[in-house]
Amino acid sequence: MAYTVADQMIEVFVQAGVQRVYGLVGDSLNPLADAIRRNPAIEWVHVHNEEAGALAAAAEAQLTGRLAVCAGSCGPGNTHLIQGLYDAHRSGAPVLAIASHIPSTQIGTNYFQETHPQQLFVECSAYCELVSRPEQLPRMQRIAMQTAVARGGVGVLVLPGDISGEPAAHPTGHSQLVIPNATVQPDPDSVAALAEKINAAATVTLFVGSGIRDARTEVLQLADTVHAPVGHSLGGKEWIQYDNPFDVGMSGLLGYGACYEATHEAELLILIGTDFPYDTFLPQAHTVQIDRDPAHLGRRSRLDLGVHGDARATLRAVLPLIEAKTDRSFLDRMLRRHADKLEKVVAAYTNKAETLRPIHPEYAAALLDQHIADDAIVTVDTGMCNVWAARYLTPTGRRRIIGSFRHGTMANALPHAIGAAYAHPDRQIISMSGDGGLTMLLGELLTVSEHQLPIKIIAFNNGSLGMIRLEMMVSGYPSFQTDHGTPDLAGIAHAAGIPALTVEDPAELDKALNVALHTPGPYLLDVRTDPNALSIPPHITATQVRGFALAATRTVLDGGVGKMIDLARSNLRSIPRP
Repeated sequence: MAYTVADQMIEVFVQAGVQRVYGLVGDSLNPLADAIRRNPAIEWVHVHNEEAGALAAAAEAQLTGRLAVCAGSCGPGNTHLIQGLYDAHRSGAPVLAIASHIPSTQIGTNYFQETHPQQLFVECSAYCELVSRPEQLPRMQRIAMQTAVARGGVGVLVLPGDISGEPAAHPTGHSQLVIPNATVQPDPDSVAALAEKINAAATVTLFVGSGIRDARTEVLQLADTVHAPVGHSLGGKEWIQYDNPFDVGMSGLLGYGACYEATHEAELLILIGTDFPYDTFLPQAHTVQIDRDPAHLGRRSRLDLGVHGDARATLRAVLPLIEAKTDRSFLDRMLRRHADKLEKVVAAYTNKAETLRPIHPEYAAALLDQHIADDAIVTVDTGMCNVWAARYLTPTGRRRIIGSFRHGTMANALPHAIGAAYAHPDRQIISMSGDGGLTMLLGELLTVSEHQLPIKIIAFNNGSLGMIRLEMMVSGYPSFQTDHGTPDLAGIAHAAGIPALTVEDPAELDKALNVALHTPGPYLLDVRTDPNALSIPPHITATQVRGFALAATRTVLDGGVGKMIDLARSNLRSIPRP
């Protein structure tokens, strides 16, 4: 049998360390699928929707830092890929998508299932090109792969089905896929200017994102030196919040605590490794920013200074130039305010919560946090599950939280969990799913069942699109078409071949979680939660308050914060007493 373009493509993937391709087979993908069938070094992961395949690849790439691959057949297969590829690209996940195309001789004839993939994917990729001749490979494939890992996003190869079945034109050879690991060193003048601003400011607040992943020690050292409160975005939570004596919580739509006040009341706000999108939660004044991507500098807030450099390298360079501050009254005041805010709301969610029906989702999230492993990987659906994860899942330095935090697509949690299960088969994988998200890509329960992936699906089932309901109410609209009845998710899981249990009594939830998490293989726990448990950000406008008051009947105005109250209390003990 001739060595085909598809064979060559798979060989290049194997050389680059790719272990699997997520997708749904189809006629234009037949040569590629057959090449995988004949190559034992790589596997085809069958999903039930190409969107799920792209989301799974995105999660694998985020968790491993390595290239992940998905594929879609021509026409509808490609259009299904789009949602997951947008998520991957905006999350900075190095993913290569094989977008199979109609026969090359039919392109431009309005052929069956014809689309224009090069136009289709251009906005959600760093590289998108059409393979029109076998002679273009393997070079073009390696360019697409290197672009995806270098720019932290999606590369797309558009491959007509007839081209993939033709004999390869060149020897494959070998070329190393280079994973970026260089450090972006800041300019010395910028470092000096940063030190000058920090030394001149009487009070400083640090606001950090996922870009401080390797700079936790330096961030805390700076905070200690200048007595700075430390707030964070959702992306930064898992890297900075644990064992942090300067923690004042999170800002943004899912925020809590004193972070908003700390960022606005400080004389100097330092944004470090964050592309936090909500500019209305930033003071738009007295701000400096440190980021390795210069395109991020100033695009969310007006800056007094922007510093191009890795967070760790920049902080290491500036710390020797910083004059230690002696007045910690601002920090102490923010720590007290943070604890007070948490104290005022936590009782609403812990007082007799085990007796309240429907089950409070906050109570369910807090119990889940107690049960899961210290190194668990939790994938969370967009919507209210994001809120409960942000406020109740306690970082340990080893846990990971994956979500569609930048694209905000529904239905991401279960497909992300599929990718996580392949990336880390030795770790506990939890899909924190909402009923709206889970039912949107319900076929992926079959994917979990068919591959017997040990994913624990904790379904927060309130029969409502809770976040959309909240958005309507804050805007003054009565909720409309957000409530569609409570689906029998446990029954659906049973039909898909997954053990499952429904819990309506909060007194039974602790035992049910224990069973779900310790049953071998997949498991779905259908937790019937209160649709009226809604969450308001820590800072809203008077207009939003009026709108909410017009629409609200019985609702929760703020979210609990689980174990974070314990951290806040312990931080108060470090405040010097007069």
